[in-house]
Amino acid sequence: MVLRRVLVAASSSDRVERLVRSAPPARALVERHVAGPGAEEAASAAAGLAADGLPVTLDHLGRPARTAADAEDAVKASLTLVDALARRDIAKGADILVRLPAMGLGLDLGLARRGAARVCEAAAEVGATVTLDADPATADAVLGVHDALREDHPGLGVVVPASLHDAEQICRSLAPARVRLIRGSTPGVWGAPAYLHPHEVDRSYVRCLRALMAGAGTLMIATHDRRLIEIASALAVLNEREPDGFEYQISYGLRPPALDRLPGARVRVHVPYGENWYPHLARRLADHPFALFARGTRPGSR
Repeated sequence: MVLRRVLVAASSSDRVERLVRSAPPARALVERHVAGPGAEEAASAAAGLAADGLPVTLDHLGRPARTAADAEDAVKASLTLVDALARRDIAKGADILVRLPAMGLGLDLGLARRGAARVCEAAAEVGATVTLDADPATADAVLGVHDALREDHPGLGVVVPASLHDAEQICRSLAPARVRLIRGSTPGVWGAPAYLHPHEVDRSYVRCLRALMAGAGTLMIATHDRRLIEIASALAVLNEREPDGFEYQISYGLRPPALDRLPGARVRVHVPYGENWYPHLARRLADHPFALFARGTRPGSR
């Protein structure tokens, strides 16, 4: 628990980031778990995974916008990715993760909403989907944008962090929608009402699984935890869920052994890309201190 807090704190330290970026071992870790700096590298990674029969969620690791120009740059980055996927004929079935802070959420809610709508429109034209990312600090605002955009974009997904105190209620309200369920960031860092102990988060995750599995929406189960994967599999059977109604989502470069015991399971790979990789990897390391060195899901690695 102490190590986890230290690693999360380090994820926001500019000094530690400079030290890590200059260390040769960090480059090898980044190359394994981040597709590359730009849309072309992300699309190439997606093409390789598609050849292995694995659909993707692509996640641009941008920084929160400080100006309207920054927000516009984030929108253009997502549109460039959609174009790169379409040119490779792999856009259909791909999912684009949109981080609203990068599109101006902290500046103007309307600005972020309009930017996300533009990405939704472009993705729909090529058969891709969009999912709005959320963490405990942004969940309320993101859920509001999701609700506002779903009328015009019914396939729009949203991330729900199980670490939130009201995660189960949120999942019940979203049971007909497309939801990516995550454990959530370390409590206390974001200043949001969240569970303090990992076991509490796990119990919340299971309650959310029950609510979502009982609904009619599409559930994305984003976890590498063997116990949670097994519980999700059992709940799918109990709720007579069709295989195309839910999927497991795993990280680029990682494949939990538990999934190998679920033949026929639908698996999607979360593929991060972009120059701002340090906070992402530092938080991943905090959540899974040893998993980042396990066998991977890069193209051809299975």
